[in-house]
Amino acid sequence: MVTQLPVHTARARGRRLRACLGSALALAFVLSVRPARAVDPFEIQVYDGTADAPGVPGLELHANYVASGLSTAPPPQLPENHVTHLTLEPSLGVLPWWEIGGYFETAIQKDGTFDYAGIKLRSKFVTPPGWHPHVRLGVNLEVSLLPQSYDRDRWGAEIRPIAAWENASWMFVVNPIVDLSLAGPDASAGPTFEPCGMALYKIKTLISVGLEYYSNFGPFSGFVPLREQEHYLFEVVNLLSVKRLELNVGVGEGLTPGSNGLIFKTIVGYELDSDEKPSVARGGIVPRRF
Repeated sequence: MVTQLPVHTARARGRRLRACLGSALALAFVLSVRPARAVDPFEIQVYDGTADAPGVPGLELHANYVASGLSTAPPPQLPENHVTHLTLEPSLGVLPWWEIGGYFETAIQKDGTFDYAGIKLRSKFVTPPGWHPHVRLGVNLEVSLLPQSYDRDRWGAEIRPIAAWENASWMFVVNPIVDLSLAGPDASAGPTFEPCGMALYKIKTLISVGLEYYSNFGPFSGFVPLREQEHYLFEVVNLLSVKRLELNVGVGEGLTPGSNGLIFKTIVGYELDSDEKPSVARGGIVPRRF
């Protein structure tokens, strides 16, 4: 004998089942949008292997706006769509091959809310000026502490190797970044691979134009599928002709579904005390070599 449930009971169970299934699918979608430790929206920059001169301080302001981006993020992180990321970066040359610096990060949410978004400290080591006429090498070491709304793991670190080649007309740079979660739910996955690079053409000593590339492949233990990876291509212009001033502006397009769609970025830097001529430099203005 088959016992039938009352119609209202069967419907109620069906609604609960659909609700549970919908919640599970929504959670799976949010968690699969992209790796939790994404391409850093606060510092969209390729390090070119230069450093502030000993005793010379520098100051940079990074302003990056996500004009069209993902509207979901792994909880409790906030989505980046329509968010402006503002970072103040002081730096100081210690030795010809050693520079220290830090980041004070803030954000303006799409509703106008102004947020504190964390701090980072870094130490950069590079080959000293004159080591090679065209090649520069280095590594940047960084540790960060961010609110959970901007990094659910909070504590993180970065190892950024630097390799650059430059002559009078061209500059090519690669940074094969290794990013680490030091705590939180993503620490067990191990370090992630986030390479970036740039190619620039110099127009006399006035400006340089070119491309910058940024990416996040996911953890070394197993790269995430291509649709969940982040890949960006930026068209950029750098000002070279104004002494002590660094200006970098660019427009970036996301190349995969796991990337933000359109990003505008600006870096304004000033070296506070130097008699050298400016170059396309990271972390302040440095002597021109060519």
